[in-house]
Amino acid sequence: MDSSEARKTLGWTQGLSRSRLTFDGLELTSLAIGHQASLDRCSFIGTDLRQAVLDGMFFRLCNFRGANLRGSSLRYTRFGGCDLRDVDLRDADLTGANLGALNTGRADVGRTDLTGALLSGAFLRDITVLAVRGWRPERAEN
Repeated sequence: MDSSEARKTLGWTQGLSRSRLTFDGLELTSLAIGHQASLDRCSFIGTDLRQAVLDGMFFRLCNFRGANLRGSSLRYTRFGGCDLRDVDLRDADLTGANLGALNTGRADVGRTDLTGALLSGAFLRDITVLAVRGWRPERAEN
């Protein structure tokens, strides 16, 4: 699939539902997908999604490893068991996002994994996280 075909497949559609599609390495800057859209087991490995509008989306078991989401709007987006390792989320708006159970570096399956993600300048207000796995708290100083 090329970028043009991907844009048509994911174009602004209220309640869009797609599964098992591959968008790896495509240039999809400024992509806009309709509210309450759902993507299941889709792959965005290394995809350029800068400035995309993905508000209110539900991503289930999707792979975004190494994707560029810098400056994207992900307001009230839900991530269920997604691979967000090494994703660029700098300056992204994640207000109200739901990350479900979160993995921060342990090899657990079925949890959203943010290992190595870049979050500098991201808006992280009102994020929901059900649990955090792999967190290594610092020892308290006596």
